[in-house]
Amino acid sequence: MSRKAAVVALTALAPISWGSTYFVTTEFLPPDRPLFTGLMRALPAGLALLALTRKLPRGAWWWKSAVLGALNIGAFFPLLFLAAYRLPGGVAAVVGSVGPLFVVGLAALFLGEKPTVKTLLTAVTAAFGVSLVVLKAGAAFDLIGVGAGLLSSLSMSAGIVFTKRWGRPEGVGALAVTGWQLTAGGLVILPLAFLIEGAPPALTGTNLAGYAYLAFGNTAISYFLWFRGIERLSASSATLLGPLSPITAAVIGWAALGQALGPVQVLGMAIAFGATLAGQLNPRTPKAAKISEGAAPEAEPFSSTEKIGQEVSMDLEVSTVRR
Repeated sequence: MSRKAAVVALTALAPISWGSTYFVTTEFLPPDRPLFTGLMRALPAGLALLALTRKLPRGAWWWKSAVLGALNIGAFFPLLFLAAYRLPGGVAAVVGSVGPLFVVGLAALFLGEKPTVKTLLTAVTAAFGVSLVVLKAGAAFDLIGVGAGLLSSLSMSAGIVFTKRWGRPEGVGALAVTGWQLTAGGLVILPLAFLIEGAPPALTGTNLAGYAYLAFGNTAISYFLWFRGIERLSASSATLLGPLSPITAAVIGWAALGQALGPVQVLGMAIAFGATLAGQLNPRTPKAAKISEGAAPEAEPFSSTEKIGQEVSMDLEVSTVRR
């Protein structure tokens, strides 16, 4: 497997994991607590990574981490859940699938990645495929829900672009930076969850198992792979892995929940998956715009899970010495 293919495969595990969120939420978690669920996804995972790596931001990385955490987590989760509650699931997914187009525009503005006809066509094709998978006839549209869905996509897209632009501080691993962002994003959601939804609900063992999966497998590990992949892929290539999430959700819904999956949905999956693959083939290596002072230089792509182990080892080095 080539280095590029390994990077893409490992990064793709993040949106594939996120595709399981709907199943876990409906089957394992208490109902009608979207903000509390967002809080439980982000804050425990962030605090665990902070405890594991024992590294805090320095200098400008305090505000950079806050901005990235708000864009990728703190604003994205509440807006996404608002869209999900105001819109049918299929409409929300289609609205969210415009994210690659936002990334293309923001990457041109902030990273110097000039959009190509191929990239634009691939993004539109992926959104069309997703619409075939999830959009139902007669679906209702709610302006507030559509606006929240578009803003959630814009927030995540801006997070991708600025994660790419700023990189990470020299000598600090992706695991630590992931912890900074998850903690910052969780702290944004914390007051919203208590003000809007009130005190936490009583939790069963099933609920706790669901939250543990979301916090550590679905969030801590997935966002680590996602942020590390963004460093090594162009912004447009990374975001075009996004359709793997609704595809995974549809497959899990069919296999575990008995939801219908007809010929149109299968065709949509094939189109969306094909567009995802096309977005990774023969990518132009963009010249990134000048990044902020102190950001880490672009690293060589990793080619196996062994490289991830090296990354984690760097994150834990200070902790090991102290012990």
